[in-house]
Amino acid sequence: MNVTQLMNDLEARHPGEAEYLQAVREVLVSVEDIYNQHPQFEANKIAERIVEPDRIFTFKVPWVDDRGQVQVNLGYRVQYNNAIGPYKGGLRFHPSVNLSILKFLGFEQTFKNSLTTLPMGGAKGGSDFNPKGKSDADIMRFCQAFMVELWRYIGPETDVPAGDIGVGAREIGYLYGMYRKLARENTGVLTGKGMTYGGSLIRPEATGFGAVYFLRRMLERQGIDIKGKRVSISGFGNVAWGAALKAVEFGAKVITISGPDGYILDSAGLDAEKIAYMLELRTSNNDVVAPYAGRFAGSKFVAGRRPWEVETDIALPCATQNELGEADAKQLIANKVTCVAEVSNMGCTPEAIEAFIHSRTMYAPGKAVNAGGVATSGLEMTQNSMKINWTAAEVDAKLQQIMESIHGACLEFGTEKDGYVNYMKGANIAGFMKVARSMVEQGIL
Repeated sequence: MNVTQLMNDLEARHPGEAEYLQAVREVLVSVEDIYNQHPQFEANKIAERIVEPDRIFTFKVPWVDDRGQVQVNLGYRVQYNNAIGPYKGGLRFHPSVNLSILKFLGFEQTFKNSLTTLPMGGAKGGSDFNPKGKSDADIMRFCQAFMVELWRYIGPETDVPAGDIGVGAREIGYLYGMYRKLARENTGVLTGKGMTYGGSLIRPEATGFGAVYFLRRMLERQGIDIKGKRVSISGFGNVAWGAALKAVEFGAKVITISGPDGYILDSAGLDAEKIAYMLELRTSNNDVVAPYAGRFAGSKFVAGRRPWEVETDIALPCATQNELGEADAKQLIANKVTCVAEVSNMGCTPEAIEAFIHSRTMYAPGKAVNAGGVATSGLEMTQNSMKINWTAAEVDAKLQQIMESIHGACLEFGTEKDGYVNYMKGANIAGFMKVARSMVEQGIL
């Protein structure tokens, strides 16, 4: 495999798809050496096949709002790779959604799902629909219209969507209800469902919980206890909430959260009341964190800035892609950050990642750190197929085991001669090898 040539061809074929091309380049650079040690990969053109999605569905979603006005949004489903199991990946409802972002997310999802050890392929989907400020009735009508277009192409053994940004329990409920009506069956076709109709305990917290389980293993390998460590978190949604909850449970001091308006610095650290308030902020439809400072004395709101300028021991990007840039990375390194773990998908830019690895700062990518969310979705699929429900303790134990396995795979493929663990390389190789071998064994498809 010649990465430069392959990327040149890909850029010519898909001009302007920056997020997608960034994600592909990162993986190919990581796996190039080991790929070229396996001639069967080149003979089967695995690289050329794996970088392109199996298929993409694009459709219009017409719906009628509360005022009786007809609205039209775009809907997408990118079915990326199903070599190791049914397509699996979330739906994102946000104005920023476009094909480049969904292809990058589907590509990442393929290797993330591979890392979980569960039989799940990679996919992603969504719409440029913005649920912020919409009534429940508007959201219901949009979700029903979206599912009318999508339902024929998904199923419990074919493609199992879940939630993502803008798609929470409410949206999943409306989507599942329309799927059930159209398909005339109750199945595990969506995950993140409510507990009354097939959901799994601790699924809302799972991405954040799994991230902290992975983080703790990173620290323990260096003989570091998470207890008492300062943790800077970006975002204030479901993922940030779960990460804050588990970090505080382990004795860490979470000192920041953030939103599009800026960040909160709370040097005293979050507690149960403050973490509960994050849920109120998340459901307020204002998409801002500034009210936190008015609610809790001693905290400070910093407008229009990111939390990475704050002195901290651990940085957890939990918001969106490329939220931590090169200047942020250099500031964190100058402030002697101990560890950076992406909880958002591709939360750091390539330049930031290079700075962390060059300085030998502990850094781990989202496809490993945040895999707990989709892992627990996989556990939900298992419960649905078996027609059972596990207790929260049972699900949590399985989640911890999966995150331990992912950490072990990163060590196997990412430990360098000087002992430094390149978690990005380790995660990329571990995820890639399983998918690539499956593709070779199944022939040219």
